[in-house]
Order: sequence, then C-alpha cells, then structure tokens
Amino acid sequence: MINIRKLELELWESADLLRAGSKLTSNQYCMPVLGLIFLRYAYSRFKMVEAEILQGRPSRGGRVMPVEASDFAEKSALYLPKEAQYDYLLNLPEDISAAGLVNKDGHNMSGLGEVVNNAMQLIEDQSEQLVGVLPKNYTDFSDDILGELLRIFNNSALDEVGGDIIGRIYEYLLNKFAKNIASDDGVFFTPKSLVKMIVNIIEPKSGVLLDPACGSGGMFIQSGDFVNASGMNANNSMTFYGQEKVEYNAQLCLMNMAVHGLTGVIKSGDEANSFYHDAHNLDGCCDYVMEIRLSM
Repeated sequence: MINIRKLELELWESADLLRAGSKLTSNQYCMPVLGLIFLRYAYSRFKMVEAEILQGRPSRGGRVMPVEASDFAEKSALYLPKEAQYDYLLNLPEDISAAGLVNKDGHNMSGLGEVVNNAMQLIEDQSEQLVGVLPKNYTDFSDDILGELLRIFNNSALDEVGGDIIGRIYEYLLNKFAKNIASDDGVFFTPKSLVKMIVNIIEPKSGVLLDPACGSGGMFIQSGDFVNASGMNANNSMTFYGQEKVEYNAQLCLMNMAVHGLTGVIKSGDEANSFYHDAHNLDGCCDYVMEIRLSM
C-alpha cells in the first residue's frame, strides 16, 4: 500500500529543492509549480472521463466516434487538446527548437517553457472560468529545471493511487507553498481542518454561497465535497461567489476550484475588498456566507 503522506513529502521536498536551485522566491515559484500539478490532475481526469465516454460510444463503419469537448463538459472535466496533455509534454524531444513545433498562434517555439505556456493557453481556450488565470511564465525556468519538475509530478505512484489523490497532493502543496508565501508577503493560509469543521457545522446543501474573503477557495472545495458526498452535484445544487482583494490568491482559488471540477464567480482587486464593497451585489441574496478572518 502506498504511503500518501510520504509521497506528499517527497514531492514537496523535490520541488522545493529545485526552487532553491532556481533562485526564485516562493511567490514566483508557487504558481508555475501548482500549474503543473493542475495540468497533471486535469490529464488524469481527462483519461478517466475519456474511458467512461468511450465505453458507451456509438461506432460508425466499425470505428468508434471520437470524443469531443462537449462530452467532457457534461462530466465537469476539462477537454485537453493533444498539445496540452501531460504525456505529450513529457515525451517532447530534447531539442525543442529543432522539432518544428508551433504554438496556437502559429509561431515557432524554441524552448520547453514556450511549449508549456502554449499548453496553458490551450486549456484556457476550453474554460471561460480559467481565461487569464493559468500561469504562463514558464520561460522563467531553464528547460532542465522545468523538465525535471514535469518528471517529478509524473511519479508512477500517482497513477497507482488515482486522480482523487492527485487532487489531495495539489491541496498539500498549495498548503506548503502558502506557508512559505506568508513569510514572503504576509499572506496566511487557513488550515483545512478548520474550514472543514465550519462546513460540517453549517451543512450547505443548495443555494447561493458567498465567501467574501475566499483566499485559495477552501470553503468552496469543502462545501463542494460536502454536497457531492450527500449524493448531489455541487455545480447543480450550489452557486459559488467569492471576493478576494489579492489577485494572486483569486487565481489560486480559480485553479483550485477547477482542479476539483467546481465552477464559480470570483472577483479580485480593490472592488473585492469586502470591508468596503459588495462586489457581487448579493446583499440579502445569500443562503450561506462563510469566511474566516485572521488577526495577527
């Protein structure tokens, strides 16, 4: 049996060791690394859902009809074009510039960072919620470090334990990075256990849920898990709204929601400072309002 906690620690230590070698701050390194975990999890879900779709797929002339993006949308999973699939990135030739690869705009790509940036742009084309959210600064990394990160997060143990565990590892690394980021710029991460306790007490089942200080989206993730565990579909039963003054955190929130198959509307910046603004005009319209504010 795989020791999940040991696997989480090994992945974190490997990624953090490379961070030290890259000379990037936690803030600069966090989003690209979480983007790769997001991509790995999205690919895992893609392959799982693809297999489900193909099981009942009609055939024509002896050939099974190909899957389409709409098939994945029905199952709350992202459709991944070939160039955005994790295996494709892993198996690229070492000399990218000689491979004749072009990005979605038809321009030649000369390094692995450009190829990963292109993959993120292709994914954003599949999800309105993710437009402008996914990291696209992978040219900040050397090809060697980026290639090693791709290999680290393709640990064979992840395939053995399944896609849901990849989501757990995503949350684990998000937690670890958030603690480091706190020392960089004063951002604080609310422990998952505390968020889960609040959700279990309130027991959200259906309606509008607002988190006016949503951070990385823990309230939405735990609420979605609670609703799904009760036999309902969270996206059909709940409408999630969030406000987050720090744009960086709002991006993490949208990535975190997407990796768990949740949709929502998140606003960030000065208009989302809940001390002064009701960014969604939800006064008197919410079934649940959940937030945690920490004073230091």
